[in-house]
Amino acid sequence: MVEFGSGFFTIFFPDFDSLLSREIDLERISPESPDITIFMRTTNEHRSELLMPAGSLEKLKVAVLYGADAVYMGTPDLSLRVTSQMSLEQVVEGVEFVHAHGKRAYLTLNLFSHNKDIEKLHRCLAVIKQIKPDGLLVADVGVFQFIKTHAPELDLHISTQANVCSWLSVQFWQDIGAKLIVLAREVSFAELKEIREKCPDIKLETFIHGAMCMTYSGRCLLSNFLAERGANQGACANSCRWNYKVHMRLKDGTLKELEVTEENRDLFEFFLEEEHRGGELMPIMEDDRGAYILNSKDLCMLPKLPDYLALGVDSLKVEGRGRSAYYLAITTRAYRMAIDDWYRDSDAWSPTPYLRELNTIPNRGYSLAFHDGRLTHHAHNFENTTTLSEWEYAGIIRETREDCFIVEVKNRLEVGDVLEFVPFGRRRTVLLRIYEFEDIRSGKTTREEGLNAGTKPLLRIPFAWFHEENVANFKEEFPEFTVVRKERNLGKDEIARLKLDRSAQQVEQGHADEASYQERRIGLIDALATEHEGKTFRSPRLGVEGCCGRGCNGCLHFWYDERYARARELHQLKSKNGA
Repeated sequence: MVEFGSGFFTIFFPDFDSLLSREIDLERISPESPDITIFMRTTNEHRSELLMPAGSLEKLKVAVLYGADAVYMGTPDLSLRVTSQMSLEQVVEGVEFVHAHGKRAYLTLNLFSHNKDIEKLHRCLAVIKQIKPDGLLVADVGVFQFIKTHAPELDLHISTQANVCSWLSVQFWQDIGAKLIVLAREVSFAELKEIREKCPDIKLETFIHGAMCMTYSGRCLLSNFLAERGANQGACANSCRWNYKVHMRLKDGTLKELEVTEENRDLFEFFLEEEHRGGELMPIMEDDRGAYILNSKDLCMLPKLPDYLALGVDSLKVEGRGRSAYYLAITTRAYRMAIDDWYRDSDAWSPTPYLRELNTIPNRGYSLAFHDGRLTHHAHNFENTTTLSEWEYAGIIRETREDCFIVEVKNRLEVGDVLEFVPFGRRRTVLLRIYEFEDIRSGKTTREEGLNAGTKPLLRIPFAWFHEENVANFKEEFPEFTVVRKERNLGKDEIARLKLDRSAQQVEQGHADEASYQERRIGLIDALATEHEGKTFRSPRLGVEGCCGRGCNGCLHFWYDERYARARELHQLKSKNGA
């Protein structure tokens, strides 16, 4: 590698023998030097981009501010997301915001067009040509040709809806003018490597995080059939995750639910048999809660992130245009830190701290999905379909004044809760134990009762409560759109679910054996028998009565109780060292 100005370049000498017989003055080498081929890719171009979803203008801004390199967005009628909250005017504003921050904006036009959509395409494209997005995501060959004809200056990206799974398909799209291919989720890493080798001159994008569909990249009709909500329009009702029960029809036509009890559970076994697989019986497992035979876990490639970065995948995509601003903030933050740290020192990189951050987002359990090829049973959750975490979205800063935060509350708060303020550009969060609620919207202040999110309260949090922080910098460090989280109290069944999810991750990564996973699974089944039998915090954080020992601002226990004297010394030492 040789440096020219601000970039690093790889030099290939076509005649290596001639190199031995002459001196090369590296300072005089230039792109025009004879007999030398210089591939001029700057250091920045080697970095994979972090691409985040934007289902609303607010979510777009959150993703950009928390570190996304690029975002993708679209209007409800033309982007397979009928629940998208982006109007065409907001798309224009969003692209301007993204470009003002030096990031990239991609627009989704990945509908499968009907005749009625063609006039919309004309109107939409007239606006798109003016705002100049960095790429248009399409799946329909007619839409592809339409844009190529009427807006040839715009880069065309092929959506995951086109189900590209092979280098042959990549070459087809490249030959007709595509600049980037979003590969289907079903592509394994080994297949991705082969595609990269055979198609070196086109950009590749792959999913690294988000919800997984039980069918082939979203080509599902179950939601249409059961709820008249189109999965391919982004309105999926998640019918695959519903609770299904077995019924039987008696000879007289009476329909009865088949109740499985302790007395009869060993008398029956239930199987599915596919028409062309005679004798291959697939068991259906059900208990008194029903069966979740189609409940896939969420995709999380973070443990394998070094594979994708080392391969040089151009764009790493996160799913979730319908998810909350909190999901956007924390997912972006975790992957931003992970990517930057790997480029800084790949030898010292470990997924642990970033997975810890991702675990604060409610999820169905994380899986490597198709990374190693065929899915395993660790990619499914047969016992429970709930999205779960020991943390939850507490609120979002709507305004940072000279002396306080104004926070829009997103989940119920209790007196004594610990709020964690998660900043944009730095790693250390700020903790505050809160004892009173001043709702500036209603004008009420309470010190005894909790605060519900249903009335959309705006909570005033004075800087004076942060007695251990340099509040002079708060206006810059915690501006509008900063998210705040809090710990949830969990039932015994929920704690068991989280343990099972972590165990499955460990097995997938080769850090634990199958026996440990099955032990956790039995633990979850036992816990579900007493579902919701009381709630508790996983850590010692018990409202006003306990202390987590983390040095939260405003925590009377930590800062004044003699039991925490040593903890205070350690906390002050870490603060001096910048931890």
